[in-house]
Amino acid sequence: MAGGNWTRVSEFILMSFSSRPTEIQSLLFLMFLIIYLVTLVGNSLIILVTLADLVLHSPMYFFLRNLAFLEIGFNLAIVSKMLRTLLAQETTISFHGCAAQMYFFFFFEVAECFLLVAMSYDHFIAICNPLHYPVIMNQRTCAKLAAASWFPGFPVATVQTTWHFSFPFCSTNKVNHFFCDSPPVLRLVWADTALFEIYAIIGTILVMIPCLLILCSYTRIAAAILKIPSARGKQKAFSTCFSYLLVVSLFCVSSCLTYFRPKSNNSTDSKKLLSLFYTVVTPMVNPLIYSLRNKELKNALCWTFHKTLGLRFYPIDTMK
Repeated sequence: MAGGNWTRVSEFILMSFSSRPTEIQSLLFLMFLIIYLVTLVGNSLIILVTLADLVLHSPMYFFLRNLAFLEIGFNLAIVSKMLRTLLAQETTISFHGCAAQMYFFFFFEVAECFLLVAMSYDHFIAICNPLHYPVIMNQRTCAKLAAASWFPGFPVATVQTTWHFSFPFCSTNKVNHFFCDSPPVLRLVWADTALFEIYAIIGTILVMIPCLLILCSYTRIAAAILKIPSARGKQKAFSTCFSYLLVVSLFCVSSCLTYFRPKSNNSTDSKKLLSLFYTVVTPMVNPLIYSLRNKELKNALCWTFHKTLGLRFYPIDTMK
């Protein structure tokens, strides 16, 4: 399509759920607002409680704090704009605003992929090499793993977004999505994007490599757990890993289904639904999964709540 007439696009229109009746949009706004608030409150509580309680100053909760920061950032970048679109029909987003939203989307998604790998490594050492765990997973190692998790997001997001918005856009500026995701914005480009699409596919495959690393580490973890002679020990180990595996499955499966589905089966509505799953639902579910299945975290949350209200607190383990 190169060589045709095109105009400089100064803003985009997010179609979001505009095709739905007003009543449905109002219902969606209420539902997403509740999810948004639960996500912000839940992840903020995890950050505050794990910082305040000395018992939770361990590598596992250090990485969990990092994950909570990522989920909050993800929501602020994506969901806040979607809520404004649904409530006030504020569907326009500036050219630079769209670029910024896409940049942060790629950054947080890539960072989360690598952070999940760091968390799987922490679990691997804890279960497969418990005697050396305090030496291996010291503060310095944890800081390096966290930095290595956050860093890849910068080059990936910078290259992807800069290249994406260097293309000329045609006069149509309607993005058929609720945020500036790469595929719907790319459809508005008035140029040959074959090379960029190849790069995007390779980049997406490379980002999915962390999921394979997690699968490999948990195969070894499962083998180690099965060798534990105590039934209670096995149950405790599986319980510790189950929450993490559920979080990884929600994130990786929904992402893979979104970006690797055949075009013939990739309708706009189904893509929006899958996108909602990993941009809206997963960040809300993560703190719920971790807090409901972790006695230490539940005790810390209850202690904080009771202390705030001036009530007496009984640890969960002592409750009948």
